[in-house]
Amino acid sequence: MMPPPKKFFGQGLPGVDPATLRGKLIVIEGSDGSGRTTHINLLRDWLERSGYATEEVGLKRSTLVSEELETAKQGNTLGPITQTLFYATDFADQLENKIIPALRSSFIVLADRYIYTMMARAIVRRLDPEWVRQVYSIALIPDAVFYLEVPPRVLAERIYRKGGLLDYWESGMDIMRGGDMYTVFIRYQRMLVAEFKKMQQTYGFDVINGNRSPRVVNKDLQARIQGILKNGD
Repeated sequence: MMPPPKKFFGQGLPGVDPATLRGKLIVIEGSDGSGRTTHINLLRDWLERSGYATEEVGLKRSTLVSEELETAKQGNTLGPITQTLFYATDFADQLENKIIPALRSSFIVLADRYIYTMMARAIVRRLDPEWVRQVYSIALIPDAVFYLEVPPRVLAERIYRKGGLLDYWESGMDIMRGGDMYTVFIRYQRMLVAEFKKMQQTYGFDVINGNRSPRVVNKDLQARIQGILKNGD
């Protein structure tokens, strides 16, 4: 039995027939410190050992605007609308030039965050939710979305434990300027968690307890993805 064809959230990209996209789009969502990149790497290795070709995408990885976006963020002056359109351009370039071609070639595309993070960030910055959804309506509906849920205080502890620093934007310092960065980080991450819970009800993605050992979490992800791959055979 053939799996159902891919669909776009809206009209999608012109000239793209979703029926030709035979691969799988697997999304791992979560904040900094949630373990996303670790799990993407483990899943890639596991999939390739199992004989699947993979492609990876993520935020700020387009050849078109990724460097310009990173440069613009350094000044800590990007407004919410400009930031949203910058990220949407970065996403659209990857969708057209990486995600679509890989899916046509039956690759498994692993997305280290997708439109959900960008939408949540925009909405908590008080942009109109309907406008935000329209901006990202070109996106393909993934075959699976896994949101790694980790308490904000644990996120901060993990970042500090690795010798890292809290990020200005990931802490929401551009919209909550009062207080130290740690306090603002916790408040901002709680706002994102609340938005993700709303989106989970709308989009039906899986919430994964990310506050466990990496090995246990990854085994959980592998089991769920294995079921998706079997359904597609």
